[in-house]
Amino acid sequence: MALVINDRVKVTSTTTGTGVFALGATQTGFEAFTAIGNNNTTYYTIFNQGTAEWEVGLGTLDGTSANLTRTTILTSSNSDSIVTFTSGTKDVFCTLPASKAVYLDASGTAVGVDGSTITTLGDTFSNYNDIDVNTTTTLVSTLNSFLAGTITVSGSAVWTVSGPGTLTIV
Repeated sequence: MALVINDRVKVTSTTTGTGVFALGATQTGFEAFTAIGNNNTTYYTIFNQGTAEWEVGLGTLDGTSANLTRTTILTSSNSDSIVTFTSGTKDVFCTLPASKAVYLDASGTAVGVDGSTITTLGDTFSNYNDIDVNTTTTLVSTLNSFLAGTITVSGSAVWTVSGPGTLTIV
């Protein structure tokens, strides 16, 4: 099971309540949740058309990608708790929640998922992937390496790029 995010995935559903969502017809111009893959997780939004009911969360697809289990609710119209959806047609789509994004602000500074600026000090890092103090990690790649997320600088752990690749931290 992997976390998969994909563009233009959108279906309808008529599921009600707080349970597993049966995923219905693929919307014109979009893909079905099969693009995410059986048994994978994804970030989703559910919106009950014509109402104020909505939910954003992390969901898990079943073995046929026909049903979405609402695993973790991130935000919702129910004070960020699971929504008891009423009758009606719901839009269900893949999304990247703002709270999970790493991006460049207007001045080009990288901003982490918690809204704080990601800072580095030369090539010394710690507390990233549980790197221990005084540990040296060498990234060997013929491709470029990419790190994203909150990086806390302390101790003397060192990361080195070896080979023709580059290390990008955003």
